Amino acid sequence: MKSLRLGTRGSPLALWQARHVTALLRDAAPDHTVELIEIETTGDQVRDVPLVQLGGDGAFTKAIQQALLDGQVDVAVHSLKDLPTFAVEGLVLAAVPMRGPTGDAFVSKKHRAFADLPAGAVVATSSLRRKAQLLHRRPDLKLIDIRGNVETRLRKLIEQNLDATILAEAGLVRLGLGDQITEVLDQNWMFPAIGQGALGLECRIVDAATRVILNQLNDAPTRWSVLAERAMLRGLGGGCQVPIGALTNIADGVLTLRGIVLPPDGSQRIESKIAGAVDQAEALGKALADQLCARGAGQLLNRVTL
Repeated sequence: MKSLRLGTRGSPLALWQARHVTALLRDAAPDHTVELIEIETTGDQVRDVPLVQLGGDGAFTKAIQQALLDGQVDVAVHSLKDLPTFAVEGLVLAAVPMRGPTGDAFVSKKHRAFADLPAGAVVATSSLRRKAQLLHRRPDLKLIDIRGNVETRLRKLIEQNLDATILAEAGLVRLGLGDQITEVLDQNWMFPAIGQGALGLECRIVDAATRVILNQLNDAPTRWSVLAERAMLRGLGGGCQVPIGALTNIADGVLTLRGIVLPPDGSQRIESKIAGAVDQAEALGKALADQLCARGAGQLLNRVTL
């Protein structure tokens, strides 16, 4: 029997994702066995500093990609929002399975909704995107960094007597912790990260047999959506160190993409929207990046990254 080795991080959420892909592969390739290979990334090794100090992009993906290039694994399983938009030579994003929830979850043991937070409330998040949008909405909030897996962050919420924390809805739902969600924040003001809720499966370009298998796991609407979002991000030249968000909808063959860019302090919010045929997803993403730059995002991004 042939074997497929999946490279994954060892966190509970990453392992859930890898096991989910394993179940999909058992249907797509019943003549293959699937083995999970846990790989520690830089983001796993260094947990006491903000991600931006680790260089941001690739902190949770580079080590797995290297194992793929070295032939230690056949497939890399990523949270797509962690995967840099610029491809690694020799690797291909071979599949994007059906997306999970894309929302950002407000979790609090003290308050019934985000709108109930008092002035100066302490909210924990390690995401620059979330911080900027929270501050744009509520500049009075005190935001603090928080690192660790989902369970660790939920524990710190109580141990540190915080007013709230913001986590990905998908992660909580996938770990069976959906009952911890106080409120899913309104996506009209809290835009998701690029690729939020989606998984990305990479393999070697030359591995034609694995590419054929993984192609069966593609969900077309999800793939079109994330291709548009990632093209927008690539066009802006942004990554984990710049607050950028995207919201995608597909209906009747038309893809609608909304994008935002903010400075880290949330003092500005530049938004634009574009729509077109789904098979033009990447071109739409690039065009939206151009629109955002024309509205001032270019100068803002240059100021942030200097």
